[in-house]
Amino acid sequence: MADIHIHRAHKLGLNAAREIAAQWSQEAQSKLEMACAYAPGEDSDELQFSRPGVKGTLTICSDHFELNAQLGFLLSAFKAQIEGEIVKHLDDLLARNHPKPRAKKPT
Repeated sequence: MADIHIHRAHKLGLNAAREIAAQWSQEAQSKLEMACAYAPGEDSDELQFSRPGVKGTLTICSDHFELNAQLGFLLSAFKAQIEGEIVKHLDDLLARNHPKPRAKKPT
């Protein structure tokens, strides 16, 4: 089995992070046929996800996301590709919800 660990810092606050996690969960369910269970907490939330060959958790905090997943034997061979897609998708969601500041025009 192979493990995936991804940490992404953000400055969105817990409510905005929850919205991103909800988007991630919806897409994981519809595109990847993941079963997802959301457990809200006071300071952080936990989203558990699974499907044959993979299971894990996404911890949602006011200043970071922490994703831990375990791949089964067959999917372990594709760890690099799976991890790359997860990173790309999470980074895309963060970028959509946290636009970069505009450059100042020279005066």
